[in-house]
Amino acid sequence: MKLLNGIEKLFKSFLPTPFTIAILITIVTFILAFTLTDSDVGSGERGMELVGYWYNGLWKDSMLVFAVQMMLMLVLGHAVALTKPVDYVMRAATHFCKSTASAAFTVTLLTILVSLFNWGLGLIFGAILARKVGEHAYKNGISLNYALIGAAGYSGLMVWHGGISGSAPIKAAESGHIASLMEGILPAEQIAELPNAIPFSETVFGMMNIVVMLALIVCVPLFMFWLGKRSQVSLELPKVIGENEEKNASDDQQKLDVSPWFSRIIGGLIFAYALYVAVHAMYEGRDFIKPNFINFTLLGMALVLHSNVDGFLKAIDQAIRGAAGILVQFPLYFGIMGLMVGSGLIHVFSDFFVSISSEASFPIYSFMSAGIVNVFVPSGGGQWGVQGPIIIQSALELGVSLPKSIMALAYGDQLTNMLQPFWALPLLGITGLKAKSILPYTLAMMLVGGTIYLLALLIF
Repeated sequence: MKLLNGIEKLFKSFLPTPFTIAILITIVTFILAFTLTDSDVGSGERGMELVGYWYNGLWKDSMLVFAVQMMLMLVLGHAVALTKPVDYVMRAATHFCKSTASAAFTVTLLTILVSLFNWGLGLIFGAILARKVGEHAYKNGISLNYALIGAAGYSGLMVWHGGISGSAPIKAAESGHIASLMEGILPAEQIAELPNAIPFSETVFGMMNIVVMLALIVCVPLFMFWLGKRSQVSLELPKVIGENEEKNASDDQQKLDVSPWFSRIIGGLIFAYALYVAVHAMYEGRDFIKPNFINFTLLGMALVLHSNVDGFLKAIDQAIRGAAGILVQFPLYFGIMGLMVGSGLIHVFSDFFVSISSEASFPIYSFMSAGIVNVFVPSGGGQWGVQGPIIIQSALELGVSLPKSIMALAYGDQLTNMLQPFWALPLLGITGLKAKSILPYTLAMMLVGGTIYLLALLIF
């Protein structure tokens, strides 16, 4: 515990904001690209060329579409989490939170379970649950390590990529995606031999991942309980705790805005069509779990579960603030991605691990390289786009299972979210905590999760 307290003091003293971290990572990436990659042009021209890669990455159309999809997933998931039925579940859960240890266990367990269904909903659910636990402690005079509870609410980002909303498994399950990803990399005859798709039954619902997820569901909450027993507690909570964010209805609301039937009928129709799409796709053996489908389903759920359109819009207004940081920082990370891909730096990082790999060690090195790349590019979908081809090509050359290699990438990507504070922005806004307060505890969770992932990749 002395080591953990020392780390906490270090972070509180020196860790800057996530936006500043993004700028610093951009500078470091530029320096690495300039020094580690080859070029036939002079230094001045090379520098301008690298800036061009960064600039193009900032405003890449497909990535901006992805950014809006992710923001909607966060905002709509947040809106669902603000509904009365979900609020009832959260308030019921707070009755089990009589101490830091019990609160940490409860928040971690529920957050992981929800995040395996959807990462955006899990992130917001965990954040709001952590805040409600803080409010419960505030009202009842319970001594609480609120930073530890906030870290527990972020635990879902360490498991999401192994769930049904994981970017790499979703894309690999799309018909023809593997072949299109490898165009220009492999010869045509080798592309023709690639599987048309890698189904969820071999990745997310494969035996290795099921065992891993069960181990996480059991071990991580128990570890947080143990940590809560040994952590320092305090009644000092952020000012946001205890504030009332409810707003009165405006006088000019129309009847349809406050009608419970209107929102439920519209939301029910949306949700019914989403169900139709899912059933029809499953009947035809097609994948349907994609960002647009998830957002469509969340929209229907939010309209059904809120009392009326006015309540839904108030929830959206409250939720959109949590996505403000993402709106500003996402382009910076897209620029980093463009810089790494354009310069070839991504190949330098990944190829190093491949060059020292064997059939047995390749999944471990893929896991490690994915974790490193995620620090620079904290986007599962974006990381799959730039690192996926390297993983697939290397796996084919070494004779390693493609599903296992894909999950190794997924595990590495999600693990270092506990180190990379980017996705914690909504949670920090909701809970009123600072990144430097929760990071010592997320790093401790990272050690537990990393041990489980490494053991699975070695055994299976």
